[in-house]
Order: sequence, then structure tokens, then C-alpha cells
Amino acid sequence: MKKISFLIITCIIISAFVGCASGENSEEPSDAAYTEAEDETPEQVTQSDEEQSVEEAAEPTEESAESLTIEEQAARLLASMTLEEQIYQMFIVTPEQITGVSVATQAGSATEEALQTYPVGGIVYFADNIVTREQCSEMIANSQSYSKVGLFIAVDEEGGTVARIGNNSAMGTTSFPNMKAIGDSGDAKEAWNVGYTIGMEIGELGFNLDFAPVADVDSNPDNPVIGDRSFGTDAALVSEMVQAEVQGFQESGVLSTLKHFPGHGDTATDSHEGYTELNKTLEELYQVEFVPFQSGIAAGADFVMVGHISVPQVTGDDVPASLSGTMIDILKNDLGFDGLVITDSMRMEAITDRWPSAEAAVLAVQAGVDVILMPEDLEEAVAGIQGAVETGEIPEERIARSVQKILEMKIQAGIESMVW
Repeated sequence: MKKISFLIITCIIISAFVGCASGENSEEPSDAAYTEAEDETPEQVTQSDEEQSVEEAAEPTEESAESLTIEEQAARLLASMTLEEQIYQMFIVTPEQITGVSVATQAGSATEEALQTYPVGGIVYFADNIVTREQCSEMIANSQSYSKVGLFIAVDEEGGTVARIGNNSAMGTTSFPNMKAIGDSGDAKEAWNVGYTIGMEIGELGFNLDFAPVADVDSNPDNPVIGDRSFGTDAALVSEMVQAEVQGFQESGVLSTLKHFPGHGDTATDSHEGYTELNKTLEELYQVEFVPFQSGIAAGADFVMVGHISVPQVTGDDVPASLSGTMIDILKNDLGFDGLVITDSMRMEAITDRWPSAEAAVLAVQAGVDVILMPEDLEEAVAGIQGAVETGEIPEERIARSVQKILEMKIQAGIESMVW
């Protein structure tokens, strides 16, 4: 009797499960579904239903995802990433750094495999990568399609001598003079037009980030690296022009970058070639160097590029601003910048002469940097940061804060989809 009663109860339970399942889903299952169910016990069927419910809850519908704020969207995406994936988001590199080719002019299977292995936050292209409009657009579009998370696609397009696209006649874009000529006009509308036009033209090709405008004041005639790239020698004039150019970029929809904080215009050496020092007090920086950065920040600049420039009278040491918590605190807290802090290229000799890639990357993160540009050795840099997190030298929350900001900016700019 007990065996019969148990069988009856079991049948009732199975019937209840089947009834619930069919009541929740009005669609008739396929033949394949019936075949798979025949081989499952009631417990397995129930477990499968529960797993499916959890998966459906974890993957929001388009409507529910779009109802979340940008901050919530970024947090959801962040939570789905491994620590290594988060760290890679903090790097913008050249295509050659991840593919191993000598000069990349297309993005195919090698790029696809590379982005799976090295899921970086962005790619920067230089003149050698850019051949024709069609080639450039296809290379960028392919790269974006291969990346799990939308990529920052960056270029140095200042106008004048530093114009990777504008100086290529095959690209059919506007060629601007050096920014000194724009500053000499005294017309801020000209600077706005530079930002807007460059932004629109490179945006059509697929770029979404420009490492411009130059916010340096050309106050040292012996400076070997800025010169005519600056709007001029007067801080107030440069400030007005920088503000207008940032506003032009904003109208174009392309992200802009103020560079090279704290100011490279009054140095006697070039940080590309070695140690570079800005021999000024904090008060003097506020009177000249910081003025254009303050106006650019107020105008809504998205990135600030921190140079490999040592300011010993402010920091008390010879550590460059790009690795200095003191200088980056000033940028964030005193100047009020809440966008993304990016280093200048970490392949410059001001860095490589003194620090290996792993150590330089760790120091940059500890200083408050959000994005590291072009480390000498990407794998070493990522491993260095990951190792520092695992040993507690860098809190994991520190990585999450930067990546949250990166993802928020990508979503806000339409680089990363708000729905997964």
C-alpha cells in the first residue's frame, strides 16, 4: 500500500510540474523540446526551468535595460567583467601592439583574435595606419565589430603639423593651419570651427576620440615640442580658444582631450626624449599653465592627458605628473575635472628610461589615472596591475571606479550599446 501511495503522490507531483510549466508558457514546445524532456527526470526538468528563469532575470529585455540610468547600465556591464577584462579597459593601444604586425592598415582575423586575447578599451591610429577613406572606415568598423565592449577609436588630429588625417590628401578632409595662426586671428569662432569641423570629419570615418586641443601656453621660445601647436603665448587668449574648440568638439559628437597637463609650453626639453621638468611653483601654474585647462574643463572636455612632466616645486620630487598622485589630485580636486584622466604615451623616454612597463602602470593607477596610453609592453603592464590588485597594493575597488567611469562615458557617447 505504501508503494502504491508513493507512486500516486509522485504522479500527482509530476502532473503538477507539467501543469505549471504548460500554464506559464502558452506556446507549444517543439518536437526537439519533447524529445529532450523525455530523457529528463522531473527533478532535472524543474532545475532546467529554474536555471532558465535565473538567466532571463540576469539578461534584461531591451525595454527594461533602457529604463536603467547610464550609471546603472555601466555598473551592470562592469559586474559581468572579469578583473583582467576590467584592467584591459584601462588601456588604449596601437593596433600593432596587439596584432604584432609591423604596420596595420586593415582589421581582419588577426585583429579579431587579438581583441579576444587583449580586450583593450581603445585603439589609437597614426598616419601610417590611414591610407584612404574607404580603407580607414572599414578598418575601424571591423575593429569595433570584433570587440566585446565598444572601443575608443582615437587619433591625434590637432590641425597644422599634427594632423594624421588632415595631412593625407587622399582623405578629403579639411586642412587647418597650426593653432598659432588660429590664435593670432583673435577670433574664438575660428577655434570653435576647428573643433567642430575636425570632429565631424573624423567622426564620419568612425573615430570617436581626438587627442586635441592643445591647452599648453607657448611661453618658452626654447621649447622644442609645443611651439606653433599652441594657440599662443598669452594664457588668457589660449584659454578662450581652448574653450571654444572644446565646445566645437561637443557639437560634433566626438570626445575631446586637453593636453598636456600641467603644461608643456614652458619646458626646455621634450618628454619624448627624456626627463622633462617644469620649474614653477603652484601659484605660478595657476597664473599661466592652469588657465586654459580650467576653461577647457569648464567647457566640458572629456579627457585630460597628463604629460610626463616633473614639477618638483609642487610635488617635492622628480616623479612626472603622469605618475604623481599630487598632480592628479590637483587636477581632479582643485581644478574640478571629473572626466577621464589619461597618460601621454608611456613609450616616451621620460617613462621608459626610468620604469619598466609593469611598474609604470601600477604607479599611474595608484596616482589616479583612468586610462593608460600605449605602454611599452601591454602584457607586462596589465600583469603588473593585476598582480598589485591580488597582493592588495591596489584595491580592486580602485580599478572598478575607473572602469565604471570609462563605461559610463562610452554609453553616454554611444560607443557602447545600452542594451546587452
